[in-house]
Amino acid sequence: MLKRLQSVVWVAVVALTTLSGAAPAFSQGSTKGASGLPLPRFVSLKAARVNLRIGPSTDYATSWMYTRSGLPVEIIQEYENWRRIRDADGTEGWVNQTLLSGERTALAAPWMKGKGENIYVNLRADAQTSARITAKLQPGVLIHLKECNGNWCYGQADDVKGWVAQNEIWGAYPGEAFK
Repeated sequence: MLKRLQSVVWVAVVALTTLSGAAPAFSQGSTKGASGLPLPRFVSLKAARVNLRIGPSTDYATSWMYTRSGLPVEIIQEYENWRRIRDADGTEGWVNQTLLSGERTALAAPWMKGKGENIYVNLRADAQTSARITAKLQPGVLIHLKECNGNWCYGQADDVKGWVAQNEIWGAYPGEAFK
């Protein structure tokens, strides 16, 4: 009975927060979470198996299980040691912070998956559209990012390194720069 009451209270808190306009803003760095880090922000899954839960506790049901480490996710809310995340498909839920890594990764144009056989994201030797193509990445390919300059990101997909246009990946915000 107590657990059901806690679930109802949590849902009410989330609903009131959303209705009051205090829901987290989704422009990068506009608010800070309890950790002091910006919300929203991109991180990656540390573990090979991560349960996505409907609430911030192991007492809540698992709605999904990720089975690949390194996938980029966006932290959109924090509650104690739990993080509400969103994946590239828009699925949201809660995971324990110990299952997340600050390592930056991205997916090559996941929104283009299934749109055709000849759709690729170009990985280039330099950060310019005229640079030599080092690899053609299919939509959904995982890229380990090393840096982004606001327009281009340098990273590695499997054993190939190069630059990818920042607007062709999911895992870095438009205009975001980091090393």
